[in-house]
Parts: sequence; structure tokens; C-alpha cells
Amino acid sequence: MNFKDYIRVIHDYPQPGIRFKDITTLLQNGPAYRAAIEAMKAAVEHLEIDVVAGPEARGFVIGAPLAISMGVGFVPVRKPGKLPFDTVQASYDLEYGNDSLAIHTDAIKPGQRVLIADDLLATGGTIATTINLIRQLGGEVVGASFLIELGYLPGREKLGSGIEINSLITY
Repeated sequence: MNFKDYIRVIHDYPQPGIRFKDITTLLQNGPAYRAAIEAMKAAVEHLEIDVVAGPEARGFVIGAPLAISMGVGFVPVRKPGKLPFDTVQASYDLEYGNDSLAIHTDAIKPGQRVLIADDLLATGGTIATTINLIRQLGGEVVGASFLIELGYLPGREKLGSGIEINSLITY
């Protein structure tokens, strides 16, 4: 299946020169969505995952079904103030400012093997911060799985070595 056929590209959104990859068209198609999750699962099954972590918000729509498909739990990584229990948080730089992410202090047990799943790997800031939070809790990030990777941006390099990176679609 050519998954690019199910991704809508919107020119000049959210600003001129950007070609936004809209995954909602894939999510709306049940067979394509299921096939994408199954293909992502097949790429990481060998990693012996204990839990999948997904950053807010599109990481939820990729990570949660991937976790269910693999028979493991899912850990949401959210914006500060969105989780009800004790959290650790970390900030990161964006192109035009900064942002922060948080995770429950008991979400990852020391030694757990974690797969990070998200819709898009671009500059890598969100995922690098997610890796940092998981490691603070004693987790071992063994892989990162993306529906889409923008290969012309340095996201892969920002994640460093020792983490297997899989992308279903590359632009």
C-alpha cells in the first residue's frame, strides 16, 4: 500500500513555504489506518517493547493503537498541567519560541524498554525531549516509530545513536 496516497499535502500552511502533511485523510480511512499501524508494528516487533510512549496530541492517535496492536501499555506525554498526578517535565526550543512536555513520575518503571511513537519526525525537538523524560524515569528508549519523516530536516540526527528509528513514509 502506498501510504502517501492517503496523506493530504497542504501548501503554505501554517505559513508560506511550508507543505503541511495532513494525516487526517489517512485516519479517516479505516483500512488504510489499520494497515499503517500494522506496518509500523511489523517494523518494531523485534525490539521487545514493554510500553509505547506518545507525545501529545497526534502521538496518541499513532501510539495508542500501536500499543494495543502489540499487546503493551501506552504512556501519554503531555503539555504541563494536563496530567493529574505528579510529573517531571522538560522544555525544548522551537523555531519560534519554546515548549514543554510532562510525564507522570510513575509512568515508566526503571529498566522498561520503551518505544516512542508519533505521527511526524521533523526537527526532533519533541522526540528528543520525550527521550529525556523517559530516561529521567529510568526507562530505556529502544526505538522510535513514525508515520512520516521529513528526511530533509535534521530530526534523525538530533535523536542520537542507540535508538532504532523507523518511518513508514519519508518525504
